[in-house]
Amino acid sequence: MAAVQIRQARPDDAAAVAGVHVRSWQVAFSGLVPQHHLDAMAPSREEPAWKARIAAARWPASGVLVAETEAGIVGFAGFGPSEGTPAIAEIGTLYAEPEVWGTGIGKQLMLATMATLESADYTQAMLWVLEDNGRARRFYEVSGWRADGAVVEDTTGGASLRKLRYHRALGSNP
Repeated sequence: MAAVQIRQARPDDAAAVAGVHVRSWQVAFSGLVPQHHLDAMAPSREEPAWKARIAAARWPASGVLVAETEAGIVGFAGFGPSEGTPAIAEIGTLYAEPEVWGTGIGKQLMLATMATLESADYTQAMLWVLEDNGRARRFYEVSGWRADGAVVEDTTGGASLRKLRYHRALGSNP
């Protein structure tokens, strides 16, 4: 595995983060999200939102971490307080280039994200995952996350998709 550095994202990382976001979605969600939606995604359209999100970070309570190798940024995780319960952290995004899936970079990114959330004094964290995304669900479950029974319907690209909420404790009692 290539050496990886996990660090806080900077606004000038937005183009690379947008690229990882689009490429990972186009592979991970093929067959789950309508293909026309995936085909219409473009890093150039995603970049301004990522630049704004990175600039708005309230570190360590909210922000974006990137995983960087000699090839550049190959993964990222975005997090902050949960909209419904601000005392609980929410990981809103955790994506990696398909070429690095299974190399341990995602695990390193998850560990760094959890450590950052703990440093912000969160004691609980949650995230949402597509019910039909078996690969992501296995990744989270191996990392100590568990579905807590909450389900929402999300509409992406005109399709209704079920998302499951996953939860885990932070700190000494994961």
